Amino acid sequence: MDSSVGRNLGLVGVLVILCIIGVATADTFATRSNVLTILTSSSVIGVITVGATFVIIGGGIDLSVGKVMALASVWATTAQTQSYGPWVMVLCAVLVGMGCGLVNGVLIAYGRVVPFIATLAMLITAQGLAERISRKQSQIVTQQAINDIATRRWFGVPVLVYIFAAVVVVGWIVLNRTTFGRRTFAIGGNAEAARLAGVNVQRHTAALYVVSGLCAGIAAIMIASLTTTGSSTHGTLYELDAIAAVIIGGTLLTGGRGTLVGSILGVLVFTTITNLFVLNNLATEVQNIAKGVIIVAAVLFQSRAQRTSSVT
Repeated sequence: MDSSVGRNLGLVGVLVILCIIGVATADTFATRSNVLTILTSSSVIGVITVGATFVIIGGGIDLSVGKVMALASVWATTAQTQSYGPWVMVLCAVLVGMGCGLVNGVLIAYGRVVPFIATLAMLITAQGLAERISRKQSQIVTQQAINDIATRRWFGVPVLVYIFAAVVVVGWIVLNRTTFGRRTFAIGGNAEAARLAGVNVQRHTAALYVVSGLCAGIAAIMIASLTTTGSSTHGTLYELDAIAAVIIGGTLLTGGRGTLVGSILGVLVFTTITNLFVLNNLATEVQNIAKGVIIVAAVLFQSRAQRTSSVT
């Protein structure tokens, strides 16, 4: 059996165990409304995780996605932007996200700045810009069409979940069925070999960060509709949640190997754990400790798997 399939089946097993614990400890866990709550809670961080998966498979890291999402939500919800209507708000959020991603990509690919430093600088800058534009106030969304994204349901399922699913499907096709995806794996596995094979490594690396910014822009509209606000406080620590989901999904931090399905299962595992803690009235600190233990265990498992693979 392929190792990625086995790892994904392992995550499905973890989800099943969490569901059994949920059914045993909370009467409302197995209800339809709670399942939809888990899926809705997964949607925003899930979209960001899709972008993070591309970047990490390509051998990089993006610490800025949470605050880029906050900046995009603030810029899209200013009174002037909202005066042009909902489509301009969506376009604004996407362009802000892609613009920040492009700056990250150019700094890393052409400026040879270490990804950790470049994206950390973008995180701080985006936070400052978001606070400056919003004057540290939450901006109320007055466009009903944007608010309806979170409240409207198709066949009983929130539209946010459909958007999440659409981004995952498109991301999976691009990663697994296109030249762009194959080049992403090649660069993450061995950038020099990819360059010798004719891949424009710098341009492709920059494009990966634009993809990450695009996902942050889409997530900005989703969280603005969910909270009916644009705020500089949105997205705090989302980058760590996304990276954690990618890691436990089996994507190597060194790049070159990983699956989008695994990353999404990682998101669902974390969201289900959070849901279990909320239903059982357990403290947030315990929840964070549990997440930390899971991340460390996943990284240790990866290291062990890598050593075993290199020996064989």
